[in-house]
Amino acid sequence: MAGGLVGLLDDVAALAKLAAASIDDVGAAAGRASMKAAGVVVDDTAVTPTYVQGIAAERELPIIKRIATGSIKNKLLFILPAALILSEIAPTLVEIILLGGGTFLCYEGGHKILHAIKGDDHDHDVPAAVLGPEAEAATITGAIRTDFILSAEIMVISLKEVIDEGLLQRAIILVIVAIFITIVVYGLVALIVKMDDVGLSLAKSGSGPMTRLGRGLVTGMPKLLTGLSIVGTAAMVWVGGHILLVGADELGWHWPYDVVHDAEHAVHDTGSFSGVLEWLVNTGISAVVGLAWGLIVVTVISALPFGSDDEPHPRTGGT
Repeated sequence: MAGGLVGLLDDVAALAKLAAASIDDVGAAAGRASMKAAGVVVDDTAVTPTYVQGIAAERELPIIKRIATGSIKNKLLFILPAALILSEIAPTLVEIILLGGGTFLCYEGGHKILHAIKGDDHDHDVPAAVLGPEAEAATITGAIRTDFILSAEIMVISLKEVIDEGLLQRAIILVIVAIFITIVVYGLVALIVKMDDVGLSLAKSGSGPMTRLGRGLVTGMPKLLTGLSIVGTAAMVWVGGHILLVGADELGWHWPYDVVHDAEHAVHDTGSFSGVLEWLVNTGISAVVGLAWGLIVVTVISALPFGSDDEPHPRTGGT
């Protein structure tokens, strides 16, 4: 009996050592997967604050908390199981779904850029002020519905990065990514939406540096949201284009990504900045591809009976 217990303890110790040795690998893989989804994360962070515009200040954080709770449920209860099952039984289908997500990102980026050029992008990105519990509930429902699309993009992009890992390790990594990204996105959103309240409080505190800081926070809030929106749009067309190029290459259509590799090779021997230049070339071509494809999709959809500009924009969830 004692020998069996000792053997069991040895097995447990061996498993513990193996788990400890794997922590760094899991952490590194989760970090890579999170970075691959950075474009969608920036867009999510830029979009979510618009859902609390016009809502009383004391309701902002509770609403963000409810949306964040819905987001983590989206990722862990619905998207993650479906993604893991597909990755086991039909990995090629994951690549096709990812291409669909890349197309959606390109469409979103092209849509925003097109409306920014026309000068009417605010009609789609800023929901009306919301009053009353029923309207608040509708806003939260719309935000969670929109988050489902964003979360699906994030999880599939992350899954693609770790699809060669074992099923259990893949699941652990994606759980880490889901929790980490949700905390980062909605933590930043909470800071952003309370920035003007903190600034207003500081501005009323008296005179001196703190007052100037408070006024700067109040006046800087719209500029920050505008900057996030611009960065998010650029990230969408870049990430979307990159997904399309890599996905087409892995599905057997090699020449588009071969063009990118040739362009990267052209700047490979340029000295200490070669790595940066290669990244810029890859990013630039991906962004051009993403924007071009996005504008094509926008044009096609707008020509369809259900694709008029009067329809609610996908990011607003119809609210």
